[in-house]
Order: sequence, then C-alpha cells, then structure tokens
Amino acid sequence: MNALIRIDWGSVFTPSLNIFEIFVRGTITYLFIFFLFRVFRRQAGAIGIPDLLLVVLIADAAQNAMSSEYKSITEGIILVGTIAFWDYSLDWLGYKFPKLRRIVRPAPLPLIKDGRIQRRNLRHEMITMEELMAELRQHGIESVEEVKESYLEGDGHISVIKKGSNDEVEAEKKNKPAG
Repeated sequence: MNALIRIDWGSVFTPSLNIFEIFVRGTITYLFIFFLFRVFRRQAGAIGIPDLLLVVLIADAAQNAMSSEYKSITEGIILVGTIAFWDYSLDWLGYKFPKLRRIVRPAPLPLIKDGRIQRRNLRHEMITMEELMAELRQHGIESVEEVKESYLEGDGHISVIKKGSNDEVEAEKKNKPAG
C-alpha cells in the first residue's frame, strides 16, 4: 500500500534529456512528416480508414525519433508544444508570405472545366470516377455536364461551381426590387 502512495516527484517533472534536444528532435520529425504528407498525400474528402491508419503508424514510428524515450511529463509537454509550435508557425508563415503559401498550402487542382473531366489530374490524385461522382452528388449534381468548374482544394475537399450559377445570381439581382 505504501508503494502505491509514494511518488517520485523528481522523475515526474525533471527532464532526463536536454530540453533543446527534445525541441530539435520534435522539429526535425514534424517538418519531415509535414513535407512527406504535403508532397505525397492530398486526397478528396474526409480522412478514411487507410489514412487514419497511416497517421497512427507514422506517429508510433516517429515517437522514438522525437522523444528518445523521454520519461518525464515536462519532456512530453515540451514535445507536444514543439509540434503545436510548428503547426501554428507554418500556418502563420503561409498566411503572411505568399511565396511560402504554395509550399505550405497546395493550390486548388482543377478536376472539371466546363463539363469536361480533367482525367490527368484525377489520375495524379488517385481519385476514381466513382469518388468524383459521389462528391458531385453531395453537391446536388447528377452529371458532369452540369459543372462549370470543380477543384480539389488544398484541404482535400472538392469544391463545385455549377454552370449558370453566375447567370442565375445576376438575374436575381436584376429582378429584385430596389429598396
């Protein structure tokens, strides 16, 4: 019973590793995984089971590289803070500096232009016709011919602009009484 109550507060909060080393390990690992995902992953829609599994496995594999088997809460907090720091910093840098925005946030990729499917872009992003059609149906579109433009956005979602949507908006403005 006495062993359950006794806590070694020194080992709970005192880092066993150099704090700067934890920051450097976290930084290198985060940036490597960020660029790995940025270059190789940008698929349509929400995260699927294979994507989630990939993230979990990479996190597990990267754990020792980041932490060097840390033992204290302080080290864990520093590592989590390092990851949050780089996540925020890259978003901020992409916002403030347009040249970096292309690296941090991918540009929209056209999937449909004037009712014509951009098959090369679909192949590049590994989006099947079934997946594209499912996304279009979620936007209330039955056929590709109804689409003026469709893009795979940087966050993985598909945006759609219907044909005639600008004409309809202009007609509504003209028909609306002034007031």
